[in-house]
Amino acid sequence: MKKEAKPKRSAVAETAPAAKKAVKAKRAVAAEAAPAPAVEKAAKAKGSTAAEAAPVSAPEAKKAKQPKKEKVVRDSFTMPKSDYDRIAALKQKCLDVGVPVKKSELLRAGLMMLESAAPQRLLAAVSSLETVKTGRPAKG
Repeated sequence: MKKEAKPKRSAVAETAPAAKKAVKAKRAVAAEAAPAPAVEKAAKAKGSTAAEAAPVSAPEAKKAKQPKKEKVVRDSFTMPKSDYDRIAALKQKCLDVGVPVKKSELLRAGLMMLESAAPQRLLAAVSSLETVKTGRPAKG
C-alpha cells in the first residue's frame, strides 16, 4: 500500500493573503483616524491640536472632494559642501523657533522666494554662484 504524496503547503503561504488583508485594514483605519497632514502642520505652527484645527468630522471630510495631489519627482543634484552646510544651518534655525523642516521643504521655500524676486535680484543671485561640476564626486 502506497500512500499518496500530498503537496505540502506551508502555513505561511496559507496565511499570507489573510495577513495582507489585515495590514491593509489596519492602515485604512489609521488613515481615517489620523488628521490630514496640512491640518497637522497648521496645528503645529499655531500651537494648537489637530482636533481644534479641524472641526469638520471624518464623514463630512470624505464627502468633500479632495484636491488632487501633485505628483512628486525624485531627483539628485550636486552642490558645494558650504551650501550643504547652509541647509543644515537653516534647518537648525527653524528648529530653534519650533518648526521642524526637511531639506526639500527649505529648497522649495527658496524657490518660492526666488520666484517672487525681481528679475535683477534673481540674476544677481544666480550669477554669484560658483560653477559646480555635475555628477557624483570622486571617491577619496
